[in-house]
Amino acid sequence: MYASREDIGYDFGEDSKVGSKPTKPNPNIDGGWAWMIVLSSFLVHILIMGSQMALGILNMEWLEEFNQSRGLTAWVSSLSMGITLIVGPFIGLFISMCGCRTTAIIGGVLNALGWILSAYASNVHYLFLTFGVTAGIGSGMVYLPAVVMVGQYFQKRRALAQGLSTTGTGFGTFLMTALLKYLCTEFGWRNAMFIQGAISLNLCVCGALMRPLSPKDLREKYVVRSDSEENRTKAVSHSTETIKSNGVLGEEPEKKEEAANEEALGSVQHTEIGGKSGSGRSMYGLRLFKTVSQLTVTVRKGFALWYSSYFGAASLFTNRVFVAFIIWALFAYSSFVIPFIHLPEIVKQYNLSRQDNVFPLTSIIAIVHIFGKVILGIISDLPCISTWNVFLMANFTLVTCILTLPLMQTYIGLAVVCALIGFSSGYFSLMPVVTEDLVGTKHLANAYGIIICANGISALFGPPFAGWIYDITQKYDFSFYIAGLLYMVGIIFLLIQPCIEKKQPREKSTEEAQV
Repeated sequence: MYASREDIGYDFGEDSKVGSKPTKPNPNIDGGWAWMIVLSSFLVHILIMGSQMALGILNMEWLEEFNQSRGLTAWVSSLSMGITLIVGPFIGLFISMCGCRTTAIIGGVLNALGWILSAYASNVHYLFLTFGVTAGIGSGMVYLPAVVMVGQYFQKRRALAQGLSTTGTGFGTFLMTALLKYLCTEFGWRNAMFIQGAISLNLCVCGALMRPLSPKDLREKYVVRSDSEENRTKAVSHSTETIKSNGVLGEEPEKKEEAANEEALGSVQHTEIGGKSGSGRSMYGLRLFKTVSQLTVTVRKGFALWYSSYFGAASLFTNRVFVAFIIWALFAYSSFVIPFIHLPEIVKQYNLSRQDNVFPLTSIIAIVHIFGKVILGIISDLPCISTWNVFLMANFTLVTCILTLPLMQTYIGLAVVCALIGFSSGYFSLMPVVTEDLVGTKHLANAYGIIICANGISALFGPPFAGWIYDITQKYDFSFYIAGLLYMVGIIFLLIQPCIEKKQPREKSTEEAQV
């Protein structure tokens, strides 16, 4: 079964072009500042994903405050979660132009502003704009850089690093559930959101820690990867031939454009040096022109990379397994989000509030989720284990739990299923690793932006759909059954497409041999 992008013949060019000349490994790859990046990403997951998974507490407060239907009120949480992920492709454009650090700092300010403005909400529709849109966009501008930076700084221990950083979601869910419950009880939900907004300003600090790697550092990372995959040289060669036959955009036009840009900037510098005898105003104008020219070059290069990833000859959509991955993401995330949003209501419906107050079911998911991410990350990094197989097994376990959850009407039964949901959903830490295996580090920001965009669409419509079904049937059972079946459809796409991709090259080689 599929293990990496080399096995299916997809390579976007950066690995195969690395020379065999030995290079001294950079201490920041898999070590040094890389662990500060993991810490930064860990805190981002606590403050963003943890807070969003604890929105069931605020959802109950909004139901009492605004006296609206469950379906309409659930849109507030869904908009926040959905927009955080849906804006991924556009955040990829920001990253290409401004870098991860600047994007994350701006996002931290927007996220805090959304929480604070939501404290003054007069109706649910006001929350759609402030909390759903404003805080959601801010969260997306911090979340994607946090994931991408870990992928850039790690090579040998990618799955473990992503697992450790994304455990912040579990810790954050546990901490934020308790924190929001305490703040709502002591100060009311409005003051609770105001305080949470102040806490969210720490996202700017997390963004400041995202020190970018130089192009030289990235090239050294590619050398390390090339050395670790010498036993798959034949597969890499086949990947290069496949890409050439598919007409993937080469690097020559890009190099020519860079040379032209450097020549233009060089002429500006020459004019500046030659004009030192001129007036100070002319010198200021030249410096301003030089700054604007450099900014224009950066924006053009970033937009060119973003555009080619989506619409150019090197479009990510030419990778059929990646397209199957997108289809899976469209159905998968809602199955994980629905329990978090509606579990408090299910507990109340089954008269289990007393047991749930002692140890909330959402906290059980969050705690086991932490161990799931770390354990699945460690297993996936073993040389004899395929990350793809671990990813699929976790998906099968999660969809089984989603279909089983409505059958459990006791606290013990719900607790066991929630624990399994928490552990199997640890596959989220493998998503960046699988994405990078499919498209490479260079295209990771744009590719993962597409994946989380699909997840965002799933999160956007999942909880309101469950609330709408409840308003009709007064039960959540059908919501879980339908979500589970759609999730299974996505998993089937993941199973079928890699087999087709492997079969096609064999058929092609057989035809060539006959000729």
